Amino acid sequence: MKEKLMDGLQRFSKAMFIPVLILPIAGILIALGNVFTNQRLIETVPFLDNPITTGFGTILSGSLVSILSNLGLVFCVGLAVGLANRKKAEAGFTALLGYLVFINAMNKFMELSGLLFEGESLQGTGQSMVLGVQVLDMGVFLGILLGITTAIVHNKYAEKEFSNAFQIYGGSRFVFIVLIPVVVLLAVLFTYIWPFFQNGINSLGTLINQSGNFGIFLYGMLERLLIPTGLHHLVYTPFLYSSLGGVQEVGGQVFEGARNIYFAEMADPSVSVLSQSVIWDARGISKMFGLIGACLAMYQTASPEKKQQAKAILIPAAVTSFIAGVTEPIEFSFMFIAPILFVVHSVLSGLSMVVLNLFNVRAIGPNGFIDFILYNIPLGQEKTNWIMYIVVGLMFFAIYYFTFRLLITKLNLKTIGREDEGQETKLYSKQEFNENKQQKGTSGQPQTGNTGLASVIVNALGGPENIETVTNCYTRLRLTLQEPSKVNESILKNETGASGIIVKGQNVQVVYGLQVESVRKAVDKYLGITEEE
Repeated sequence: MKEKLMDGLQRFSKAMFIPVLILPIAGILIALGNVFTNQRLIETVPFLDNPITTGFGTILSGSLVSILSNLGLVFCVGLAVGLANRKKAEAGFTALLGYLVFINAMNKFMELSGLLFEGESLQGTGQSMVLGVQVLDMGVFLGILLGITTAIVHNKYAEKEFSNAFQIYGGSRFVFIVLIPVVVLLAVLFTYIWPFFQNGINSLGTLINQSGNFGIFLYGMLERLLIPTGLHHLVYTPFLYSSLGGVQEVGGQVFEGARNIYFAEMADPSVSVLSQSVIWDARGISKMFGLIGACLAMYQTASPEKKQQAKAILIPAAVTSFIAGVTEPIEFSFMFIAPILFVVHSVLSGLSMVVLNLFNVRAIGPNGFIDFILYNIPLGQEKTNWIMYIVVGLMFFAIYYFTFRLLITKLNLKTIGREDEGQETKLYSKQEFNENKQQKGTSGQPQTGNTGLASVIVNALGGPENIETVTNCYTRLRLTLQEPSKVNESILKNETGASGIIVKGQNVQVVYGLQVESVRKAVDKYLGITEEE
């Protein structure tokens, strides 16, 4: 039972990456639109004071905000595609149809039941307009519900075929036929059920907000502590895209979730200071500053004869963390050999967010320095207080450095450069990984492009027959294996560039960092898996 639950959570977490990773792009483009409409910038650079550039910025920001108003649809299609075992494009299309059926079925049922609010404003009524249809305000949870439902029906009936005259109703058409009554029934049920869920969510949000800095600390700590399980996305996603992360009216429209709120505020020139809910997306402070201090501590405590080797390993990892916010190569370097450091890192990560909140910092900092610059500089100091974010970051750089240095030396922890004789702890940079691929490409293995590396990975995972599914998230190759005991961790780490391997039941995650998508494509090609599958 526990393994089935973990497997379900792992699959859900993987599927969430489809909608979640595309949304920050919208935010960055909204920020770009603000560059062309920022009044202070226009005063400084008179060239921008013309209808073409200001019009472009207004259109860019205004059009992308519409995505935030339809997150339910985005998550519905994205989750259906991510959870479908095969025919993913058809699953996404069916999910779109199911979404349209649901909102119209709920609207008609509420109309027949006399439940539709008929006043001028729907604010505070628990109802909203979705694609022009008045329904209960289920927000992103509607998309999650329908995405999961569509995927379940699709995976069960997508291969169902009929003969003779009924042949046309097989496959994805039959999926839609089955889905229609299911969706209509859900629309009726949730007309009565959802208000209870909404009250529970509102109560939880109130509890978290009333807990103040303690709630922020738990959030920041758990978001890091769950890294080894791969379920950390389930901690921050509800705060970014649902009412758990706050509810705010911006420009006459109500937005739920920290990220939705600050995206809307970025596009609204009348907002002078970002809402306090932006703190839920300040997770990048430990990535940009804290772990850099940890790397410096590991380097300075390395054995003299291994310092050059440690520097060559730690510098690329620190740069990746600072620039892009990819922390797993660093975290996996001490997660298993010195777990106490990982626990301390999680605690400090939570504390850093608390300090940001205490100093009333409203800067946007979900990942690394690139995102930080693109989001905050165009918005200005008054709207974000981004300078104080850097000040707090430098303070935690020092705290991480002295804490890690003290623990490493006092407890004699075997971090990078302090291994016992004959032992080696590796942490691969992208350059090292590419060199490894080239070496494998000349090893005599049958190959096409990255096939040499893929064959090593597949064989280290127990062979093609041991692999059931292959997907990836931002930094990890995620697989379902028949027999996880066949995984050869030594080969994966030493010969393919993996910086960590996590095994949970039949779910196996191999950490490759930012190049994971190219690794997954190579493995897919080696196994003969097509995009449609």
